[in-house]
Amino acid sequence: MSIEAIKKAVGYKAAEFVQSGMNVGLGTGSTAFYFIERLTLRCKEGLKIHAVASSEKSLRQAKEGGIPLLDIDQITSLDLTVDGADEIDPQKRMIKGGGGALIREKILASMSREMIVIVDETKLVPALGKNKLPVEILSFAKNATLHRIAKAGFQGEFRKNTDGSLYITDNQNLIVDIHFKSLREKPEEDHEELRSIPGVVDTGFFFDLAGRVVVGFKDGQVVIKP
Repeated sequence: MSIEAIKKAVGYKAAEFVQSGMNVGLGTGSTAFYFIERLTLRCKEGLKIHAVASSEKSLRQAKEGGIPLLDIDQITSLDLTVDGADEIDPQKRMIKGGGGALIREKILASMSREMIVIVDETKLVPALGKNKLPVEILSFAKNATLHRIAKAGFQGEFRKNTDGSLYITDNQNLIVDIHFKSLREKPEEDHEELRSIPGVVDTGFFFDLAGRVVVGFKDGQVVIKP
């Protein structure tokens, strides 16, 4: 089973957990794309929900699919958010933000009664830190912030677009992608140290937010971990 087929399987499976009457948070990324795709079909079949999106990309997909959308500033909670992860460990700690929407994703997850995480088996890790950690920073004094990040012992670089220009988030901020030299034994301490640097808005570490985890395997199995 290809990775793309696995992503579709877990995205479609997660859509089954959405019930009429729910307010739903839509994640961002290649796996969340399939969740939104299936949710679009379910809405056309009669599912009655409202949704908010964690990125302009997911918002466009939902709008084009006819999913009824809410103004995020008119609500204070969500029934469910479904989103992917770049990495997830046995304690359900995650690294997210490969798609650049980490802060909005974290806000939606924290607003939700449950965050369902949808991943393929390659995202399961014994400890966080193999992948880059996205850190969203203000554009103001960006080089000074990057210098402070390096001074704190973290090796990072500005995320760039394919044309070499700086990547700009939907919040009009920048992203520094940090490369770890080793797996992280205490990611919570890394998070707090980075957050303490002036100019850093938030990191792609997600703690105590994941509920059920829907995992797709190459042999075609889709397993739901409570």
